[in-house]
Amino acid sequence: MTIHQTELRLHVPEPAARPGEDPDFSSLVVPAIDETPRPSIDIPAFDTYPLATGMVRVMANNPTDAPSARVGTVSQWDPALSTETKLAGYRNMMLTRLVEEQFLMLQRQGKAAFAIRSLGEEAVAVSAAMAVDATTPGYGPGRDMHFPTYRQAGLLVANRHSLVEMTCQVLSNSGDRLLGAQLPGLHSVVEAGFFSISGNLGTQMIQAVGWAMASAIENKRNVAVAWTGEGATAENDFHSAMVFASVYQPPTILNVVNNQWAISSFQGIAGGMNAPFAQRGIGYGIATLRVDGNDFLAGYAATKWATERARAGYGPSLIEWVTYRAASHSSSDDPSRYRPKHAAESWPLGDPIERLADHLIAGGETTQVELDQLNDEAKVEVDAAVAEAEAMGTIKDGINTPPREMFKHVYATPPPHLIEQAASCGEDLSSGGDR
Repeated sequence: MTIHQTELRLHVPEPAARPGEDPDFSSLVVPAIDETPRPSIDIPAFDTYPLATGMVRVMANNPTDAPSARVGTVSQWDPALSTETKLAGYRNMMLTRLVEEQFLMLQRQGKAAFAIRSLGEEAVAVSAAMAVDATTPGYGPGRDMHFPTYRQAGLLVANRHSLVEMTCQVLSNSGDRLLGAQLPGLHSVVEAGFFSISGNLGTQMIQAVGWAMASAIENKRNVAVAWTGEGATAENDFHSAMVFASVYQPPTILNVVNNQWAISSFQGIAGGMNAPFAQRGIGYGIATLRVDGNDFLAGYAATKWATERARAGYGPSLIEWVTYRAASHSSSDDPSRYRPKHAAESWPLGDPIERLADHLIAGGETTQVELDQLNDEAKVEVDAAVAEAEAMGTIKDGINTPPREMFKHVYATPPPHLIEQAASCGEDLSSGGDR
């Protein structure tokens, strides 16, 4: 047999389409709704390989779906949620979208220094938060712990955290519980089960695994839910977390949100063209699911399965959420410079809010009139919260955090250079700092 050699060259992955070209998502294979089975939570990790290559789905959004899926469901993963719970999910996603729109507007008005959104992927955080909260009585917000990135504000919304406090943190005003010590959008709310966000992505993965190991040592069965983007799976912290999770089998869920773009680098730069990110879980001996990230019901079902598995002592799970970042990476980013302008509208998995609305209407669980009323109520709630927060000041006017606060909770004994910096702000640290 003759083997023909190809040209030897360095392979640099390129996205299927660049600015000025038509969006191309032909490489995304979307299986039929009934194609991915739902196994028992005690399944051996290696046997979840088909789940790492398939896709957990419940709601129709694909020509291959059975017609009945538009009215009911043919998925083994159907979580059989009540209409009330589905509407709560819809409302939480809508609140998240609306309040993040306001955050961006405040930044554009010069009232906030920075803003970031989860536009197009609200179902990811909202469905996960609601599922973790619902798995076992007694394990609610503040008992389990999410270790999020800056794109999971939906966790706070779904866990009923104050929209006023969220806005104050973005405005860095006198109502900011973090006293201006964090970049806007990097929240920390322990009572909502929301660990302090690290702007350096990947670090929260190993933190979550360590927290879950402590939970196992104390036999508490509390679950640590880690979050990262697909780009950060190329970071060392991600792989360290995978090793510790695989070896010690703590109660943790490792979420990889594959929204196709890590700032301006598409997912192929992190290895996404070679295999689904979910397969990395299989390689480490961790049970793995690949989920339609714009399907609220699928996200809820997958997270509930992984949470029940962790609580029952069957170890960690990795979930890859296949979604799309419809907006810019942040207020500092212009996505039109690296991808087609209207790519989000062509995303095969659609918009998560519209999909849940279609599902509810098609099933006779609500009407468009009722959803419009819910949308109006959500807008009123968000507008009122933002107005209340603005009354406490913004980055350019009102009552701001005193300069002394930036030096607190860093050193018990301030070093000379910080004493000098504080003095330049009119603050005296010579007597000592704050632990």
